[in-house]
Parts: sequence; structure tokens; C-alpha cells
Amino acid sequence: MTVMTTGNHPKALWPGVKAWYGVEYNKHPKIWPQLFETRTSDQSYEEIVETTGFGLLAVKSQGGSISYDTASQGATSRFVNITYGLGYIVTMEELQDNLYEKVSNARASRLARSVYETEEVTHANVFNRAFNSSYTGGDGKELLATDHPTMNGTQSNELATPSDLNEAAVEDLLTQIADATDSRGLRIMLKPMCLAVSNADQWEAIRILNSALRPGTANNDVNAIKHTGALSKGAVVNPYFTDPDAWFIPTDAPEGLLHFNRMAFKFDKDTEFNTKNALASVVGRYSHGHGDWRGVFGSSGS
Repeated sequence: MTVMTTGNHPKALWPGVKAWYGVEYNKHPKIWPQLFETRTSDQSYEEIVETTGFGLLAVKSQGGSISYDTASQGATSRFVNITYGLGYIVTMEELQDNLYEKVSNARASRLARSVYETEEVTHANVFNRAFNSSYTGGDGKELLATDHPTMNGTQSNELATPSDLNEAAVEDLLTQIADATDSRGLRIMLKPMCLAVSNADQWEAIRILNSALRPGTANNDVNAIKHTGALSKGAVVNPYFTDPDAWFIPTDAPEGLLHFNRMAFKFDKDTEFNTKNALASVVGRYSHGHGDWRGVFGSSGS
């Protein structure tokens, strides 16, 4: 157990320090709520279970019997609520002898900053691990794969040939989304929501989404992506993406990217009886991930 004593900030015991730095930086606006649907949870874990519909009608011959089909259960995705927490302990003497309220009073806000960073990192990891077969969903495949098993054969939510972010690749992926089908192979209508990119790709994303004419070409062609409003929510730049080349298009597929809030983060403080040390902590519970893999399409980059 780490306890902060007068030795952790020895300069705080002496007058003359003009300013303290290293913690109070501006932070990004919250990013993960733009990519995940938030729901509440009241148990240890939540499960999202796929159920399949029926296939196409079969031709009935004159006097013949009607064909019958079976609906069945598909993949099951489990969201286990994890408890996250952090705290600090400060000796009575350190609190009494610290001459700078900015140092002592800012510690609670630093815990809040840790909450913010934890939520962003853990949610971004859903994308960072999207092509990693060590992290699988209910169907046994990674989030982004060309061979998700279905009752109608394998289906894909990534480009067959990985490509860096460019106009043609985005159009190819939008076409793939428009051609999406359910587990029985029936066409479904998915709405692409935004273009989620890393810091490195934000400039190309702006050109692709906002140029009046086709970006990067002398041809006087209309920018079809902008003209159709195919990505109405624009670009979501996520500095927590670890792969600068990977990019994603989340969709409105039901039960796609989900966040379950089991217990909102709660800040607490107390004083230890024997030592008179001051204790402060924050704790919360949530789970996150994906149910239907059709909730996001993407490319790992070339």
C-alpha cells in the first residue's frame, strides 16, 4: 500500500513555489459515447443472443405441400461487468504541513481524470483489438473478420483487401454495408453512422468527407460521399486508437457496440482511525463490447 507522506512533495513544505505543473492539462471531449450505445445493467453480466429468422419462400407446386423452415438461436455475447477503482492515502502530517492548496485539493480532480482516461482506453481497445483473433465475440471470431459464421455461410465486415484510408476504400466499405444481409442471407438496411479514425488519419478523413469535388484528383467529379450524406455524423477522431492506419465505420445495427453501466463511478473519502491518514477513492462498474458484429465495419490498413 502506497502512502503519500511529506516526502512525496517536499517542495510543498516550503514557501516560494510559483507554480505546479504536470497534471492540469486540457482533456479531449468524451469520445467513447459517440461510438457506443449506453444501457443500464442490474446484474453481474448481460447477454445478447442472436435469433435467426426464416429464409426465402419456396415454390409450392400444385397440390404439393408447403415447405417449412426453422428459426433458431445463434451466437451469444456475454458482457461481464468489471469493477474499476483507484484511490490514494495521505498522512495527517502531509495534509497539515502542505502549504499549497493547489497540490492537496487537486488530488480528487486527478482521480476524476483517471476515470476519464480509463473509460476512453478500455472502449478504444474494442477497436484496437478488432482484428486480433485473441479477442473474440459470441460467434468465436474477432470483431472485424472476413469469415463470420452464419446460417448462410460466412460473411464479412472488413475489406477483403486491407486498405489505408482513401476515398475509394471508404466507398467500397459503404457498398459492403449497403449489401449486408442477416444470418439467413436476407438483405438488411444498415445506416453507416460516422468515420472513426486515428489522429494520423484525421486530415484525410476531413478531405474525404468535406471536399465539394472528389479529393486528390483533378477530375471535376462530385464527391459522392458528401453528396449522398452517407456519413452524416462526419468523422470521429479517436486519439486512443493505437493503430494509425486502422479505420472504422460504425453502423446502426441493433445490439452492435454496447456499454452497460452497472454502477456509476462514486467518489468517497474517509479517515483511518489508528493512523489518522486521509483516504480517498473512486469505484465504478461497467462492461462494454459488441453483440452483433454488423455494428461496425472497417479496415486494418495496408
